Amino acid sequence: MDTGTGTGTGTDRAPTDGPGPDWVGLPGGLLTLRRLLLVLWTLLLAGVTALTLWLLAGPAWAAAGAFWLAVLGWGWWLLARNWRSWRYAERADDLLISRGVLWHEQTVVPYGRMQLVEVTSGPLERRFGLASVQLHTAAAASDAKIPGLLPAEAERLRDRLTALGEARSAGL
Repeated sequence: MDTGTGTGTGTDRAPTDGPGPDWVGLPGGLLTLRRLLLVLWTLLLAGVTALTLWLLAGPAWAAAGAFWLAVLGWGWWLLARNWRSWRYAERADDLLISRGVLWHEQTVVPYGRMQLVEVTSGPLERRFGLASVQLHTAAAASDAKIPGLLPAEAERLRDRLTALGEARSAGL
């Protein structure tokens, strides 16, 4: 089942059947970053494989390096499906995070259980104008992450989740 969100602007909404969560997809920069890394690694592996086989077994075997080009095509398609599967929804009492194509996962994080909300951005993410929101709860197994957000959206989400977490945990 493909639960795509359209153009990937980060504000697209997935269709819902009646009343339900208002899903938000990830911006397209994450897909671009992951595809760039896929191209770089598969071309590197194709070149190393072809050169190694050329030197060790002869020029006819060097064509086996084309295997990595097939991996590139397959990975290109898989990355798009995976990217479309990521989405999140802010509800009244919790945050939903949905992801996965083959193994679909949906994480529900109650605002009152959040202990820490971080915004992180590595060097490649910063280059592509992306950031990730990491949610920490009391149970380590329930920590959740939303990758590939625009920095302004990540900061807005962090501030909102922090405020909601403080409001909901005040009675504990």
